[in-house]
Amino acid sequence: MSSFSPLTATAPTHERILVIYTGGTIGMQQSANGLTPGANFAQRMATALGQLPIAQQQSLPAYDVISYTTLIDSSAATPLQWQQLASDIATRLTDYRGFVVIHGTDTLSWTAASLAYQLQGLERPVVVTGAMRPLEAPNSDALDNIHGALRFAANAELQEVAIYFANRLLRGVRAIKLHSDALTAFTSPGYPLLGERVGNDFVYYPSRGLASQQRGAPRFELPSYQGLDKGEVVRIALWPGLAAWQLEAWLGDSRVKGAVIQLWGAGNLPNDPALLNVLASAAGEGKLLAAISLCPEGSIHMGAYAAGEGLTDAGVLSGDAMTPEATFTKLVHLLAQPLDVETQRQRFLASLVGER
Repeated sequence: MSSFSPLTATAPTHERILVIYTGGTIGMQQSANGLTPGANFAQRMATALGQLPIAQQQSLPAYDVISYTTLIDSSAATPLQWQQLASDIATRLTDYRGFVVIHGTDTLSWTAASLAYQLQGLERPVVVTGAMRPLEAPNSDALDNIHGALRFAANAELQEVAIYFANRLLRGVRAIKLHSDALTAFTSPGYPLLGERVGNDFVYYPSRGLASQQRGAPRFELPSYQGLDKGEVVRIALWPGLAAWQLEAWLGDSRVKGAVIQLWGAGNLPNDPALLNVLASAAGEGKLLAAISLCPEGSIHMGAYAAGEGLTDAGVLSGDAMTPEATFTKLVHLLAQPLDVETQRQRFLASLVGER
């Protein structure tokens, strides 16, 4: 990593925010061959923040910046990058009042969800942000997103992993990327905003935050994700005509340890006993199978329709209204720990960080 501290900021470290720059569109610059990762992000970020009105500059917290030496293309991120990022935050936790993670947008919500599970019991803000356009591009959203992330990262009431994007603060483990082009790319379909920018104010709604909700004892869980970074957890979305042999091709592979299965509507599966047999066989081998809906909003209710009957008996766990990101990263997190299968199943069905 490389590090940088703004020369104008003289606050002691424990009063500062740590910004971790991992890569993404936000830091890219135009070249003859298109957008490429740009160097000196910390200095470029300081220059951009210097363009804010004086009153807004004065309201910014002091901060330090560290940049990953090898920048992450978020579309190629794996659980190992999530593990590294959580470790970097945990190592520096008591040195800073809050953290901002600058990340590519493609898998930003996946990283935020994973960080939430790894940093359970978090007692200060971790705000993940990025941009749809590079920092120096015309009409870029980068400066506004960095500005807001810094402001919320300095709010001691926020005690969880959140995403700040397009004037809105979202629970990290409830967010999805909904749009590939719009500046308002992220949304939280199953949970209200944690906060938002209103004019020049950054308003946090504490009644919606984890600090106000019943939680277990503060604890970080930082298991090794090695062995879960090469496709050992799969994601299977139903399509018309899905056959048992196709499902078996995924779940019957000995390398697969878990699966997110996206069902029709409220939790329906084609009326084919062979499909249930494949699911039951995989669950019987100790593989964690979790079901959510293909619909981006709403919950599944397995067994509410005849088409979903038998899923629970087959060993499939209900993900209720969890997002694909929250479901997948939770499976990875549980499978990485030395837990027996029954404990893994029980913990999946429990709400660990407000994900369900």
